[in-house]
Amino acid sequence: MLPPTYVEGFHDLEAVKAMRYSSLGSTGLLVSHLSLGGGALGGFYGEFEEAEAIEAIREALRKGVNYIDTAPWYGDGKSEAILGKALAGVPRKAYYIATKVGRYKPITQKMFDFSSKKTLASVEESLKLLGLPYVDIIQVHDLEFAPSLQVVLSDTLPALASVVKQGKAHHIGITGYPICTLKELLEMNAKLQSPTKIEMVLCYTRATFFDCTLQEYLPFFQSKNIGVVNAALTGMGILTNAGPPDWHPAGDEIKEVCRKAAEHCKMAGVELGRLAVYYALNEVQGPATHLVGLNNKEILMSNLSLAIGSKAGEGSKPFTPAEEKALTEVRKKFFEGLQSHHWEGIEISRYWKAMNNL
Repeated sequence: MLPPTYVEGFHDLEAVKAMRYSSLGSTGLLVSHLSLGGGALGGFYGEFEEAEAIEAIREALRKGVNYIDTAPWYGDGKSEAILGKALAGVPRKAYYIATKVGRYKPITQKMFDFSSKKTLASVEESLKLLGLPYVDIIQVHDLEFAPSLQVVLSDTLPALASVVKQGKAHHIGITGYPICTLKELLEMNAKLQSPTKIEMVLCYTRATFFDCTLQEYLPFFQSKNIGVVNAALTGMGILTNAGPPDWHPAGDEIKEVCRKAAEHCKMAGVELGRLAVYYALNEVQGPATHLVGLNNKEILMSNLSLAIGSKAGEGSKPFTPAEEKALTEVRKKFFEGLQSHHWEGIEISRYWKAMNNL
C-alpha cells in the first residue's frame, strides 16, 4: 500500500514500495522509516556544497523519505533556507515537514526564548525561509533549557496552539535531550484545565550503542498515543570513524570508548556510522521514524541502502558480512557494560553558568 504522500510522476515507485511507513501517534501522518534531519544543513558538521545538498534532499524525497525535520537553530536559519530552495517545485503533498521554536542563536543571551511573542515571530520567519504557507508539525526545541516548564506551558504552547488554529501548522510536538523532562511536561500539561494538544516527541541520541534510555520511556509515550521520532542515530557524530565535532557535549569516557570503536572499524575496513544507522533502523523498535542528518548524496545513498536495500538504486551499498561481523564485535567489545552512557545535565549546567556570568 502506498503512503498518502505518494505522487505519481514524482516518486520512484519501487523505492517507495520498499520503504516502511508508520503512523506518527495521533497525527494521522504516515511517516517513512528513514527521515531527513536538517541539522547537517546548518553547518554543525563541517562545510558542504549547497547545490549537492539540495539535490540530495530532492533525491531523498523521490526515493520515499517523506518526513523532514529542521529548526531556526540549525545555522541561524541556514537549514530552513536551504530546505526552502530544495522544496521549491516539489509537490507539497509529497512530504511532511517539522520545524521548531525556542532555540535560536549561538550567542548565550540570544540562544533561548520561549516567550509567546518570540514564538509567534519565529513561526512567521520559518515559513518565510521555507517558502511554505504551513508546516505539518511545530515543536518546542530543547524545552529543558526554559527558565521553567511552567513558561513552556503558559507561554510557548498556547502560542503554538494559536498557530495551529490559524492553519500555519497542523500538529504540536516537543523535543529535548532528557526524556524524563519530556514526560514531565506531558504529565503537567495533561493536568491543566485546558491542555494543549501535544502529539509527538523528538528524542535524540537516546537509542544508540551507548544509550538505550528511549526504550524505558516508549511504553509511556505509546500509552498516550504520542508519536516518537528517534533522532541523531550516530550520536551527533560520535559514532563515526571521523569522530565527534569539537562542540560535542559527551564526557571523556563515552568519547574514548567511541574512539576505540572507530579505530576497530577502521582496521576492519568498515564505517562505524553505518553500523550505528543500521542498528537503529533494524533493531530499535517503537519510534515511528528514525531521523538522520545529511548534506550530500553519498550519505543519502548509504542511509537509503540500509533502509530499503537494492531499491535505493545506483550508488547503494548493501550491508555486508564484514559489517555484520564488525557490528557484533563493536557492541560486545566496547559498549557492553559502559557505565557513563549519557551527558544529561552537562549542557544545561554550562548554559546557566554562562548566563549567570553575563
